[in-house]
Amino acid sequence: MYKTTEVLFIAKLEHQINDDIRDKQVRLVGEEGEQLGVVPLEEAQAAALAKGLDLVKIAPKAEPPVCKIMDYGKFRFEQAKKEKEARRNQKIVEIKEIRLSSKIDVHDFDVRLKNAHKFLLAGDKVKCSIRFRGREMAHTDIGLAVMKRFAEACTEVSTVEKPPKLEGRQMLMFLAPLKNKP
Repeated sequence: MYKTTEVLFIAKLEHQINDDIRDKQVRLVGEEGEQLGVVPLEEAQAAALAKGLDLVKIAPKAEPPVCKIMDYGKFRFEQAKKEKEARRNQKIVEIKEIRLSSKIDVHDFDVRLKNAHKFLLAGDKVKCSIRFRGREMAHTDIGLAVMKRFAEACTEVSTVEKPPKLEGRQMLMFLAPLKNKP
């Protein structure tokens, strides 16, 4: 019986355009970026209409608000293209965890060191952790020495972002990759 209609908004308009602008006077900027001065709104809309373009409010907080004559569709397309390009060039830095122990053997230490080097060269951060069990809590200095030795072995590919710190029964240290990779 009743027909419901859904309104879908494709894109949220960030700028006021043409008839949405309600100010009495605006500072008008031409399509090439030239200043045309402070003019009444009707005159600005007429100038945009004469050129077959849109009047877009680009600085609403200014006194008087700044409006520019431009092709709004083309402007939105260029903005979307720039955002897409920025997202594509973003590198997501992951945090990889390396678990050590206070009584780690030489070979195990070397294997974890090799993995940490691989992670750091790939651009990821490394979280080193040592979990102390039982009586090991009385000898956290041994764990600290292992952490410092690990950080020293990684100096050519990383910097210590957060030095070793005891948090409860766990000691944590964060390594970040060097900015200038060879």
